[in-house]
Amino acid sequence: MDMQGSRPLAVTQQQAWEALNDPEVLKTCIPGCDKFELTEANTYSVGTAIKIGPVAARFNGRVVLSDIVPPQSYKLGFDAQGGVAGFGKGESSVQLTPSGTGCELSYTVHSTVGGKIAQLGQRLIDGAAKSLAEDFFRRFDEELQRRYPGAVPVAPDLQPMPRPGAGMPTWAWGAIAAVVAALIYMATRN
Repeated sequence: MDMQGSRPLAVTQQQAWEALNDPEVLKTCIPGCDKFELTEANTYSVGTAIKIGPVAARFNGRVVLSDIVPPQSYKLGFDAQGGVAGFGKGESSVQLTPSGTGCELSYTVHSTVGGKIAQLGQRLIDGAAKSLAEDFFRRFDEELQRRYPGAVPVAPDLQPMPRPGAGMPTWAWGAIAAVVAALIYMATRN
């Protein structure tokens, strides 16, 4: 599965970079996430509980950052295992670009999945992905406002969605900024 998208953020590029590289922020913002821990340089252990239709499982995985160019971009590789529910692995690129008083988060994701999750209908998976992504961005905007009180959230109806046909709608896989863009995607596909 390949997808790409972008999302305006109401904070500076540096502020977004700091938030996207803070494991506690990501743990708070990623739906179902109960673990997002640095295990070694640029490597994180991640745990999340996901329910899509009749399939519910806990996924444990790893996210590895590479090609890090602060505060502009990085790439990440991810893999997760959810027992009989399935697995997922892939890679993502995240880029932060200054834009007016804020910045724009752009991402691409390529992943593969297997197991019961992969057997669910595309419409069900797309709907769950959209819901998880919107939940992540809502939480992320709230956290940015808490951290940076002067940040004015961007209205949801003004936030661009991924191109039609580019995969799941509204990908924020992770979401989010590198890790988020990949993690949300990973969570909905694993």
